[in-house]
Amino acid sequence: MKTIVLFFTAILLAGCGAYKQNIMFKPGENFVPEPIKAGASKAEHNYVVQKNDYLTLKVFSNNGEKLIEPNPELTEQGQANKSEAKELQYLVDLNGVVKFPMIGEIKVEGLSLRQAEQIIQKEFERFYKSSFVSLTFTNKRVIVLGAPGGKVIPLQNENITLAEVLALASGINNEAKAQNIRVLRGESVYLIDFSTIEGYARGNMIIEHGDIVYVEPVRKPLAEGFRDYGVILTLVVSLTTLVSIFTR
Repeated sequence: MKTIVLFFTAILLAGCGAYKQNIMFKPGENFVPEPIKAGASKAEHNYVVQKNDYLTLKVFSNNGEKLIEPNPELTEQGQANKSEAKELQYLVDLNGVVKFPMIGEIKVEGLSLRQAEQIIQKEFERFYKSSFVSLTFTNKRVIVLGAPGGKVIPLQNENITLAEVLALASGINNEAKAQNIRVLRGESVYLIDFSTIEGYARGNMIIEHGDIVYVEPVRKPLAEGFRDYGVILTLVVSLTTLVSIFTR
């Protein structure tokens, strides 16, 4: 019996230590989280083009008539426009320059998509009558770690909130600590509590490209210890029972 008790205690102690090893982004003793600015959840903004971004370009003539033509296949112009739009990805190099076909190199770093579209559209006016340009990002994303599992969430729009990102990453289940969500942005770390309405209202911030969202998982060392060491425990109990029978 003493052997069983000692083994049970060992499992408990081992579980408490071992099952905290994968907790990430632990704050140090002197760590002070970044304060979330008032109205951060409503501070809508536009991304600007950065180095190493990938851009998707579409070019149309006639002010983009093809995009809104209800029955393009019934018109001669619609037939002519079938091969008009080209959708390819282009890399913004380390100089902030992207090289497009026909118009060559364009400096786009630091511009919003709308500003870049206006510049590119003017360049294509040399080749297309009343050109219409559509420019989009293809590599804006956020990483979600912790309880939801490791996931990369593409940012489909420029003003997505933390709650939306968590929903796309399967949400917060019973294995997650809603009161311990961390957003890492460069050298800044934000601690967010979604367990209360006040915490949600204050912490539902706009997520930016490159952010890391970490939801700390709930650990159950005793249950997980029994799960992992159950076979060994059964063997020890059986051996102890046999020894007890023979010693009698």
